[in-house]
Order: sequence, then C-alpha cells, then structure tokens
Amino acid sequence: MLPPILMRPAWRHGSATPWGGERLRALYGKEAPGERAGESLELSAIPGLESRDEQGRPLSDLIALYGSRLLGTAVGEPFPLLIKLIDARERLSVQVHPGDAYAKARHSKLGKNEAWVILDAQPGARLIMGLKDNVGVKELEAAAGTGAGLGGLLREVAVRPGEAYYIPAGTVHAIGGGILLYEVQQSSDITYRLHDWGRVDARGQGRALHLKDSLAVTQPDQRPRASQPEALMRDETGSWERLLDTPYFQLDRLSRCQNLLLPPDHTRFRALTALGPLTLTWPSGELILPAAQTTLLPACGQGLSLWGGPALLAVPAGTAGR
Repeated sequence: MLPPILMRPAWRHGSATPWGGERLRALYGKEAPGERAGESLELSAIPGLESRDEQGRPLSDLIALYGSRLLGTAVGEPFPLLIKLIDARERLSVQVHPGDAYAKARHSKLGKNEAWVILDAQPGARLIMGLKDNVGVKELEAAAGTGAGLGGLLREVAVRPGEAYYIPAGTVHAIGGGILLYEVQQSSDITYRLHDWGRVDARGQGRALHLKDSLAVTQPDQRPRASQPEALMRDETGSWERLLDTPYFQLDRLSRCQNLLLPPDHTRFRALTALGPLTLTWPSGELILPAAQTTLLPACGQGLSLWGGPALLAVPAGTAGR
C-alpha cells in the first residue's frame, strides 16, 4: 500500500505570467518564488514544470518507480491530468485550446479540455466564456488580429466563489482580472493566444499570437455555463457533491468533513486539493494539509478519513488502452 503523497508545486511567475498577482502567498501562505506568481502547478508532469514530492522527486520519477501502483489499472501514460491554482490580478489573454486529434497531429501531445472552480472573485469580476450569439469564425478572424471590435464579440459572465465551469477544447475564453481559481485539465501545455489586450513587456515586446491555429480549432457555438452540483452524499460526516463529470475527468467537492470516509479506488489515482485546513487519517498514518495544498492519492492506497476542508477531488477518466 502507498500512502498519500504530498506534492510541492512548480511555478510560473514573472514574465511568464505578466497578469499574475500575490494572493496565493497572501491568502494561503504559499511560497511563491517571485513577483506576479500567476500559476502554482500543484500536480504536473509537464517537462520543466513538474511538481515534486517532499523528497524532491519529480512526478515522472514517481510514475517510473511505482507504475500502476500509483496510476491504477485503468490509467495509462502519458499522465492524464494537470492541476493548477491561478491568481489573475489582471485579465489573461483571449485563448482557445485544441482537442486531442488536432493536438496530436500538430504537436504529438494531448489536447486541452479543462475546468475551473472559482475560489475568490472581486466585485464585478468576469470570465470570457465563448462568443456571443450569431458570432462565427469569420467575424472572430476579422477582429482578432488588431483587437478592434473584439470585445463586442466575446461573451462575458459574472462569477461568484464556488461556481464550477467546464471549458471544452475549442471554446474561446479568458480569465478576468480579480479572480483566483482552481483549474484541472488534461496534461497539456498547448495554448493558442488570440489576443493579449495590447500587453507588452519592459522592452515593448508583445507575446506571440497564434491566429491560424486558434481559428482552426474554434467552436463558436460553445458557451459554457456554471455547473449544477449533484449531491452524492450528505450526512453527519460531511457533504460530497459532484461538480463535473466529463470525458476526461470527474471533479467532486468535499465539505464539512467530520470523519468523512474516502474509500480506495485501485483502478485510478486521485488528486485531493485542500481549500481549507484538512486532515487525512488512515490506519497507519496521518497527513495534515493546509489550505491550497495538494496530495496525490495513489491507486494502491488505503481508505482515508477526512476532517475539515472543504477540498476538491479530481479523478481521471480511464485512459489505459486509448
């Protein structure tokens, strides 16, 4: 049996996230490596941005060491999930991601279907979630290069903490300023940038745009809405609800945990991210998680008792044999 594995994040910060802020440090005490720390990669097998265990071993080494005992019998390689915490002090670029077929043909990588849970949002904070009605790729192409008139084509949605959104590949989207969120996605680093609001660095240089690829994969009729949570369990031990059930992952929220039992699943690993102080106990041990900390739950593990929270539980879809 393998115990829960506490993971230490990789970071994207500084010039890599010019829109990033300081709230991951200020609200959660996370040890960001520098200013404008926009992304904490809590569970990542992305080369050069791998999360690590407490001994400093990257996730790829853990996979090589434990194999199916870690991943589970239903999960194959490549490692299927990437989990981040994102602090958007300013709005991110307008983006769109490819699905598996396009990403494989173009980059030999997985596509990027993703989901967000809003952790904190300043008054008036909004997401861009798709295009407005009757806007197609031609209209988007005409506006995207210069940005002139682009804002009038984009569908903006006011958000509140606790809401969850699934953003399938092909959806034009952007995270607005003043939002702190949890993201779970396929393990992919492919982003096609449509527009970056005229942002430039200290040398006056803007970031690259990817108009051809963006327009090739855009699905103009996709307009995500907040999910409707499904109660799976609610009793004196706590609340367990399903936020999302997608072809790529499930995402559950566990709240008010008072000896809430999390049974083992030998078919696949799971990732548990604490949103409030959380204690995990099992017959041979205990793990205390501060808020905004993620632990990897190996498939070959024991049942757990949870105390505190809330927490988000991400579970990959079966990938073995795909």
